[in-house]
Amino acid sequence: MSIERQCIQATAAMSKRAQASPSTSQPKRAKFASDQSSLKAFFGSSPRLTPANSGAEKGRNNVTEPVRKQLNAKEIATPDIIDLTSDSEPTPGNYGSNNINGLSAAAPQVSDVGGSSGAVLPSSPNTPSRRVPMKNDIAVLPNYQPLGVDLFVYDVQENPWPVNEPAPYSFLVHALVTLSGTRSRTIILNTLTNMLRTLLNWHRPSLLPSLYLLSNCLSPPYSPVELGIGSSVISKAIQHISGLTSSALRRLYNSFGDPGDVAFEVKSNVRTLVPHPPLIIAAVYECLLKIANCKGQGAAKQKQAIVEKLLVAAKGEESRYLVRTLSLNLRVGAVRTSILTALARALVLTSQTSLGGPDRDHSPYHATSKLISLVQPLAAEGKKVPDGAREKLHEKFIQAEALVKKVFVQHPNYEHIVAGLFNGGLDNLDLHVPLTVGIPLHPALGSPTRSLDEIYDRLGDLPFAVEFKYDGQRAQIHGVRGVNNDNPSIHIFSRHLEDMTTKVSYPSDGGLKSFQELSNRARKDVEMSDIKVSVCVYAFDLMYLDGEVLLAQPFRERRSLLRSRFPPFSPSDKGAGRLDHVESCESEAGKDAIEEFWQKAVESHTEGLMIKLLSSDAMQEDGTQKGNGKRKPLSATYEPDKRTSAWLKLKKDYVVGLGDTLDMVPIGAWHGNGRKAGWWSPVLLAVRDPRNDYFVAVCKCMSGFSDLFYKEMVAHYSEGSDNCSGKPLWETNTGGFRPDVYFRPHEVWEIRGADITLSPVSLAASGLCSSSRGLSLRFPRFIKTREDKSPEQASTTDFLAQIWKDQQGKSKATAGDADDGDLVDVEPEPEWVVGGAGESDG
Repeated sequence: MSIERQCIQATAAMSKRAQASPSTSQPKRAKFASDQSSLKAFFGSSPRLTPANSGAEKGRNNVTEPVRKQLNAKEIATPDIIDLTSDSEPTPGNYGSNNINGLSAAAPQVSDVGGSSGAVLPSSPNTPSRRVPMKNDIAVLPNYQPLGVDLFVYDVQENPWPVNEPAPYSFLVHALVTLSGTRSRTIILNTLTNMLRTLLNWHRPSLLPSLYLLSNCLSPPYSPVELGIGSSVISKAIQHISGLTSSALRRLYNSFGDPGDVAFEVKSNVRTLVPHPPLIIAAVYECLLKIANCKGQGAAKQKQAIVEKLLVAAKGEESRYLVRTLSLNLRVGAVRTSILTALARALVLTSQTSLGGPDRDHSPYHATSKLISLVQPLAAEGKKVPDGAREKLHEKFIQAEALVKKVFVQHPNYEHIVAGLFNGGLDNLDLHVPLTVGIPLHPALGSPTRSLDEIYDRLGDLPFAVEFKYDGQRAQIHGVRGVNNDNPSIHIFSRHLEDMTTKVSYPSDGGLKSFQELSNRARKDVEMSDIKVSVCVYAFDLMYLDGEVLLAQPFRERRSLLRSRFPPFSPSDKGAGRLDHVESCESEAGKDAIEEFWQKAVESHTEGLMIKLLSSDAMQEDGTQKGNGKRKPLSATYEPDKRTSAWLKLKKDYVVGLGDTLDMVPIGAWHGNGRKAGWWSPVLLAVRDPRNDYFVAVCKCMSGFSDLFYKEMVAHYSEGSDNCSGKPLWETNTGGFRPDVYFRPHEVWEIRGADITLSPVSLAASGLCSSSRGLSLRFPRFIKTREDKSPEQASTTDFLAQIWKDQQGKSKATAGDADDGDLVDVEPEPEWVVGGAGESDG
């Protein structure tokens, strides 16, 4: 019997967060997840290190005068030399090996990222023990070229490190330092592009680990690999190599406000007897994987030993960014979109032959060396000069960026993409890295509308379907039918592409549930006999079936295949799952039928409606179909990670006022007064600025919160914790707002408001709607915490500006690129993927 492959998107009516129950857990970052509690614990969980409890009288520190003034004499260990020459087993306090956890560092010379002068010392493992302390344990760093310069000024042929040696970690840190020092998108893209070009030219094995380290993750989002390092591990490691007490470290944190800055200050004063070989990029990444793989009894000590080895070998700025990586906060303005854009540009400037492909003069993606040589340097002060060669390269950049992003959103796996690139370059990347069952793709997204009238204004007479927007969890179901009718292999992925197969095996009694009812269900590794709250999988789209990718097919055809190949299933056994199709109505039935269906949605436990174009066509720019004048195409294809007018959403809670709620990020607060004294009220809310890669404040919010929520918010954002600071530590722009405290932007709240207004205080969307004012939200009200969204998926300034323009009577279809996301990579096999869920727009 043949093996059958199918891929369906669906929505499972599963639990979302109840309105009154706030999220005290941090949203899961891309596989660098950690259960760190607070920075008080970060620096306060270990006892003071003394010769009696340190295991050896080797961990001491020398503190600079500014820091010494903040510390008591009893908190500073006196010796300023660390003996690191022992060859015994790596245990806390023993750093004998010149390998980093078994990973050899290759280059024999070391230098300081900060550029301080000093003599280069030998680093051979056989160097005899000598009391020759290095100044601040830092030698001279190679003078790397500036990375933020124009791509055609940067000399990629210049040797950044010795030939045939692996890329040093200091080169990656050089890029991170540059990124953290600018908010210019041009400099950010130049820095990333020039860095990746250098790795492609001088050490390609470092490309993949660099992409993961830049992304602050270890693996694809659907992979179970997590760093899993607690705050106490980092705290003990820093204490052990410095000799400082927990109170001294806590005092340093209160002064600097960032664990990476504390590590840099502490480590810069530690001296070693023997210099360590430089860290290399691949070795650092492998050490992080080893930390993730430490399991069982003694895992914490094993992780601490690896962290200590890394910190001891780190020099200069390396210490700062190692700890920031371990703490899940690199604090640089580079997100996934920027990394993919830079990767595409670096590949355009890399020859096809070096990537294993034929050297073609007319490749739409790769530039020839002749074309690159014709590009003129940019004029002084940014003045533009006519440059045909640069314009041709810009066209190739645009095509390459679109290709890389398209491949990534359908196959979010850097390892597969890099392998595909090394197997022929960009020209055949989509063939080498196709959509694959077993690897989730990014979901399509819905554009908000405010009324049924607006839907008809946008779509005119074009045929469309309206579907219930279920109040549950969106899911993507992948399945492969077994050979000889064996049981199929099933995987279910969340909207964040995380594998949640063990969390969603629930049957249904046929009725829709409320938030409160659904929130009581168990979340993980559930036994069928223990199920008390039942749900159903409602399938609404099909993206792959029997080896054929269906993304380019119109929705009408995809839906027809879904209904014919996957009929509803409702067994009598309550222990078995139930499958049904999303309830829907079509525009051909007339406006009265659509109105009646809308009323049904309002009266049921749904969020509203999803409106989906059935067939591709074109519309007039003014919203009417046919006639003369300019027409814009409307495609009924499935567009991963994009918002288009082919998918619209109409929420019943927001028919009056805004057409949609906003997904906003809390970034600060004021101390409450009166009954709210002791609580945070109001809270400062922000949206994401995609141009500057930070969160920008929009408005204050003090409505919609229950007393329970206020209490839990105070606990979650307690002053002095890693989530709350009196100083602006994180990448935010508060404009004219001056909150009492600043929150770490790490969770998303759904907010409802009356309308969008111009504001003299807010800087959100400044320049998009007004040259002198930003945008703010009137009468904001908290709805619920969006556990299914990360801060990178919060509403953007562009989205805010579009709502404001719609309000002004300039209604235009919401355009293209949406929330940042990652791609999926899968290998072809007979399989199927079903999507089903409670909210069908993601």
